Amino acid sequence: MELRRVTSLPPYVFSEMNGLKLAARRAGRDVIDLGFGNPDIASPEAAVRKLAEAAFNPRNHRYSASRGIPKLRQAICDLYARRFGVELDPETEVVSTIGAKEGLSHLMWVLVGPGDTALVPSPSYPIHIYAPLFAGADVRMVRLEELGRDESLAGEVLLSNLEEAWRSAWPKPRVAILSFPHNPTTACIDLAAMTRLVDWAREREVILVHDFAYSDTAFDGYRPPSVLEVPGAKETALELYTLTKSFSMAGWRVAFLLGNAEIVAGLTTLKSYLDYGTFQPIQIAATVAMNEAAEYPAQVNAVYRSRRDALCDGLGRIGWEASRPKGTMFVWAAIPEAYKEMGSLEFAKFLLAEADVATSPGVGFGPGGEGYLRFALIENEQRIAQAVRSLRRALPKL
Repeated sequence: MELRRVTSLPPYVFSEMNGLKLAARRAGRDVIDLGFGNPDIASPEAAVRKLAEAAFNPRNHRYSASRGIPKLRQAICDLYARRFGVELDPETEVVSTIGAKEGLSHLMWVLVGPGDTALVPSPSYPIHIYAPLFAGADVRMVRLEELGRDESLAGEVLLSNLEEAWRSAWPKPRVAILSFPHNPTTACIDLAAMTRLVDWAREREVILVHDFAYSDTAFDGYRPPSVLEVPGAKETALELYTLTKSFSMAGWRVAFLLGNAEIVAGLTTLKSYLDYGTFQPIQIAATVAMNEAAEYPAQVNAVYRSRRDALCDGLGRIGWEASRPKGTMFVWAAIPEAYKEMGSLEFAKFLLAEADVATSPGVGFGPGGEGYLRFALIENEQRIAQAVRSLRRALPKL
């Protein structure tokens, strides 16, 4: 039988690494997992209690609202008003999605199709590349690897790279997908840069889609800007907000598309044909998380900041320099020069085999990621220290 869509997909690098990690664990090895960015911090207690309570009510077992129950949509509007000073209409500018990946993928069905083009960063979180492709569009890559660590300068470089990609593309792109703080590179931009991006998108008649997965995951005084903070952004921009990282609710699959009312309405219509929304007790509990655990993202951040420092300090001590990120739950590190010729996939396999440390090879994030590894901050400081000791033994050339 000839399949559609999936036959042209390349082998998923992360699946290969995951298979090797599982095989090592089955063999009895103590693998320290710094690969898959799967948050290990507990979800807010208030949300967990409300979930249990709501699940016992049989009325909540029926089909729910695909676009999200009214109180959930109001809660995200209230959060944006508190956090970013952004006013949103819960009836026209918000739709709930079953996680940000689902939201982005189906959004691309609304925005692009065969013959259209989308601009996507390189390297990039994989769904940013494949969501437009699944919709039948072509993808043009925007270079990110040289953005650097200064968020104001990074915005200038990004704008230049966007313009270069836009000018060289034909047909002219309809959509640009961005995400800051950025996974995997951890690059950040400031509000002034975000404003210039919105102006650029408006002038070029490009729809700007901002995946705000790490909206609250930031350190050292850095405050990630929402694209919707830019005056007039709703004319041309949308934002995906998720509870996955901010509230450590990864498995709950609660996210939102926010912004341009016409496009939000389009996704709402499409989703009405595809799903009945997230299980209603989860929607109720997510509402409680946003309304009653507003301080939780700061608690989560404190954990990630401590782990970031433990990893970056430890790598520095063994001679592997890695920049200290201002955002995300990752560290993006260039492969040490002595091992660079191995390439990111083989080097990641080597670290798993010789040090029992799992990482994500940069090539899995697209060609722009080659030469790097991504460390996820999903183990505690003691385990991170153990990982550093193992890496020291496995990397005698450092």
